[in-house]
Amino acid sequence: MKEQYVRDLSEGSRVESLFALRSRDIRSARTGEPYLSLEVADCTGSMSAVMFRPGILDESFPIGSVVRVHGLVTTFRGVRRITIDALKPVDGFEPRDFLAAGTRDRDELVAELRGLVRKIRDQRIRSVVRAVFGAPGFIDRFAGSPASIGRHHAYVGGLLEHTVSVANLCTTLAISYPQVDADLLLAAALLHDVGKVEELSTDTSIGLSDAGHLIGHVVLGERMVAGAIGSLARPLPEATALRLTHAVLAHHGEREWGAPRCPCTLEALLLHHADHTDAQAAAFVEAVAGAAVLEQPWSDRSNGFGRALLVPVPSPPSTAAVPHPTPGRACA
Repeated sequence: MKEQYVRDLSEGSRVESLFALRSRDIRSARTGEPYLSLEVADCTGSMSAVMFRPGILDESFPIGSVVRVHGLVTTFRGVRRITIDALKPVDGFEPRDFLAAGTRDRDELVAELRGLVRKIRDQRIRSVVRAVFGAPGFIDRFAGSPASIGRHHAYVGGLLEHTVSVANLCTTLAISYPQVDADLLLAAALLHDVGKVEELSTDTSIGLSDAGHLIGHVVLGERMVAGAIGSLARPLPEATALRLTHAVLAHHGEREWGAPRCPCTLEALLLHHADHTDAQAAAFVEAVAGAAVLEQPWSDRSNGFGRALLVPVPSPPSTAAVPHPTPGRACA
């Protein structure tokens, strides 16, 4: 049974609980003595950890395994971490204790995604999207996938939530820019991250599959889209097929960010910025979540942005609209 969660750990807390090993490196201190630098995690978050004078068994625990951690929460250079006294192997555990899940209802999000597909007026473009999501078992895998390992939407259902958000942003952008092909942009938004179903693996933590390490979700997704285009009984015009696959390949925007091609069409450019906006906004909300719970106005600096962040104060819900669920995480 898991006794403590990451969200409950504060400086000075004694730690004796189960955690998944997200990373593990052997490093050398200034004295030349080896030590372990680790990241441990559960369904509520992750925390850095350090173990001095590790034994041979401590160095052999594989990444992704669950171990019992004995130690103390300390602070090093302003960042909390666990100073580990001992690590012990674990025989049994509840997987749901280690994978976070989104708070939005899965069926509601799937219904919203299907509604977005129906908004694509061009039947042949819509058929491509339906061919991908209609593959046997695909929608269940897609709805159960995270969107990343740790940067944004890194929880069960995160990929579905992120995709719906990006598609909604693109629908709004298409209204503002009449030069854009709205059907193509919406289809690209729905398809841009389908390769993450093959790229990411989930067990006790989120990691990369072999295909994720060797190929990556951008190319994996383009292969799915190209396969769907090739399966159509009524072929998609070549120019449309090229622009759709280009948008998928270019959605990371820059080559240093993992894009095989930079955006060369308006649809690809708008998709990239919608994708980046949603990812950054979700990462921001995640970074300030702890401070929000503690009712603090600012977060600390130990986040992906590297700076203190002002906690947003939600506006009172309008009586004229149904309030949108607040994004967040829970245990799976």
